[in-house]
Amino acid sequence: MTENKRFKDVSYIIWTTTPWTMPANLAIAVNPKMDYVTIKVEGKKYVVAQSLLEKLKDMFSWPSYEILDTYKGSVLELEKYVHPLYDRVAPIILGDHVTDEDGTGLVHTAPGHGEDDYRVGRQYKLDILCPVDDRGIMTEEAGPRFAGMFYEKANDEVVSALDELGILLKAQKFDHSYPHDWRTKKPVIFRATSQWFASIDKLKDDLLEAIKDVKWLPSWGEVRLSNMVINREDWCISRQRAWGVPIPIFYAENGDAILDQEVLAHVSNLFGEHGSNVWYEREAKDLLPEGFTHPGSPNKIFKKETDIMDVWFDSGSSHTLLEADGMSYPADVYLEGSDQYRGWFNSSLITGVATTGRAPYKAVVSHGFTLDPQGRKMSKSLGNTVDPIKVMKQQGADLLRLWVASVDYQSDVKNSNELMKQIAESYRKIRNTFKFILGNLNGFEPEKDYVSWSMRSKLNKVMTVKYHNVVNEVLDAYDNYQFDKVYRSIVPFMINDLSAFYLDYTKDILYILGEKDHERLSVVSTLYDILSGLVRLLTPIIPHTTDEAYLYIPNHKFENVYLENMPERVNIDAKELMDAFEIFSQVRGVTLKALEEARAKKLIGKSLQASLDLVVTQKQKEAIDFLDMDLHQVLIVSKVDVRVGDKLEVHVKYAEGVTCDRCWNIVDHVHEDGTCDRCHQIISKGE
Repeated sequence: MTENKRFKDVSYIIWTTTPWTMPANLAIAVNPKMDYVTIKVEGKKYVVAQSLLEKLKDMFSWPSYEILDTYKGSVLELEKYVHPLYDRVAPIILGDHVTDEDGTGLVHTAPGHGEDDYRVGRQYKLDILCPVDDRGIMTEEAGPRFAGMFYEKANDEVVSALDELGILLKAQKFDHSYPHDWRTKKPVIFRATSQWFASIDKLKDDLLEAIKDVKWLPSWGEVRLSNMVINREDWCISRQRAWGVPIPIFYAENGDAILDQEVLAHVSNLFGEHGSNVWYEREAKDLLPEGFTHPGSPNKIFKKETDIMDVWFDSGSSHTLLEADGMSYPADVYLEGSDQYRGWFNSSLITGVATTGRAPYKAVVSHGFTLDPQGRKMSKSLGNTVDPIKVMKQQGADLLRLWVASVDYQSDVKNSNELMKQIAESYRKIRNTFKFILGNLNGFEPEKDYVSWSMRSKLNKVMTVKYHNVVNEVLDAYDNYQFDKVYRSIVPFMINDLSAFYLDYTKDILYILGEKDHERLSVVSTLYDILSGLVRLLTPIIPHTTDEAYLYIPNHKFENVYLENMPERVNIDAKELMDAFEIFSQVRGVTLKALEEARAKKLIGKSLQASLDLVVTQKQKEAIDFLDMDLHQVLIVSKVDVRVGDKLEVHVKYAEGVTCDRCWNIVDHVHEDGTCDRCHQIISKGE
């Protein structure tokens, strides 16, 4: 039907995978930039996309066709056609969503049953026809032939009706992707229904500015949420469910929605006093302010809204509890999975900016998800899960927490029983280190025995500096929610610096020297400082372990470690000391390798059976002298001879002499009690 002779007596070929939506057809959409043709086939004229012509010829088995006219899709705008099933005239409209990948280049448009259709229909002010109810049953609006049918049955009936009219060119069955409900796995259909919306366009500029004021971890979170806001349309905040937080709107007899501040405040007070269930427990008249009237309800009859609030609007409003509970707005941090950029982070931002003008959070931290060793999402159906309850029952909650802290949680992370075993080894070393230090703090009275920094020997100072460096790194990491960096700072320090070096060589001091010997107390004071700090640094990660250790630390202040503060940042200017130790560490590294080679050759067994000839450079000799240490004690050998040469050389030989029964060092001679001069003197003093 057209007054334009160019399109007189033409038929527009459309296709659809949902014939049941044909009764809701209100337009045909074409792409304004695509080329279209009017063709003549066996005496009939059709309009199709030019690029699909050959494909359609094969599909419909046309023997041939004649091209009568060629034009852009924009030429077709507002041409008219008559709906094949009803005496209804509808327009041709333009839409960029139309493509020539499939179909005919002309798209059946039902604004009541599709997002693209709805959007383009609004541009052309089309009605929203939805002749299907919420049970999937065709309504009277679909016409007497289809009314009362379930939509799936209407598919075949619509196809039959078109065939009977002689206007069905082709019908065939094929499989294609279709939206399904993720819970029931059943197909879903699209229906336009009356809803409540929050207008995002009015807030977009403010939302984007608010995003800039937030600290995002990881940093790409800012870009991700900004892009979502830029592309976001109005937010549908109503849902059709039988449970949830109600939308406190009333309707007058004439259907007008009552948006009255006094009414909303009254309902809010009722919710505060009785809970939101009062909405379901009382009639509309009992929820309204006493004596309330409205021009649309001359009989004072009102209806309640039956829709509930979108749960994301509900959870996104949780920041209102901050000030209600006496806390400050905004929150310091929001923490959730990376899927919440379209969820909680997003809805909270919108409601926060809408009500306060700023984001409800100062920082946002998002985490990834746990995968199995093959990188697959963990699920019960695949049987690839690691049960956290089982892990906690077998190895304790702290082990699981330590694993979480050890991984880069901002990305997806893999987990398996094997990985948990590796973490268990790190946990075992942490716990054993705590136990060793606590054992040597037994009898230590800080108020009497504590040796200050200035009175400690050089290597004790080195360990104190290393400890404070770890403290500074860990506090920075906590400030930036980098828990894996906390793990990577503390664990190597405890395993390498403490256990493998300091605690190893100081056994000769802790076990051999008198209990109140100055050097022993210097070591114990150093251990006291380090342990007191480490239990506090690790409490956010392994709180059960640290609290247990804390209660055994002499003179602990509180009834549990959770009341303690974190260690303070300390920066010690000790460059000369640490430079000297770095040089010595190179000597020690080569020495350990030489001792291991000698052990492999069966030249020695334990390292105390070794005597070393060290050839060191002048710089190395100066560093060793500066550190003022007992070199054979620190290297855990019985004898060391040092001389200066051109390069570092380590020569290992079996130590000649007798073994002290007390310290196990090999010496030139022992006393009648089997001890060396040092041990004999300590015993004689009764220490």
